[in-house]
Amino acid sequence: MVTIDATCSLESFRKFVILSTCNSFIPESYLEDYEVFPERETSPGLIYVEAADKVTLKKIRDMTFVNAKEVLGIIYSSKSGNTNLKWRQIRRNSGKVTGEASTNTLVNLTEAGVITQEWVQNYLRKKAEEKQQEIKTSELTN
Repeated sequence: MVTIDATCSLESFRKFVILSTCNSFIPESYLEDYEVFPERETSPGLIYVEAADKVTLKKIRDMTFVNAKEVLGIIYSSKSGNTNLKWRQIRRNSGKVTGEASTNTLVNLTEAGVITQEWVQNYLRKKAEEKQQEIKTSELTN
């Protein structure tokens, strides 16, 4: 599991949720509309959009598409339960993503622009350094 703590735009997080859940069947008009978000009620796999104004548009498969204005937050959890992320508004369409993500989720987070490849490389480098430190410590204690 990878701990995520990054700032990103609402649109980047919206793209991530779509890539992770409904990219193959979302209507083209919904994909192009920045105010349309997918939601899912089942748990694990809950996706919830908290907004000042929200209207249900259409249900397709297990996804309900909503038109949301002034989004305050989004809760996303994967069906596997390995990823749990929250996007919280900081200012207008800018926000902060926090939570735990699977390594598979990192691909979609990067592709959507939530995190950068540089962020992933820094994370991997930091983990490698921690691993090296663990090896050195265990060699000294054995």
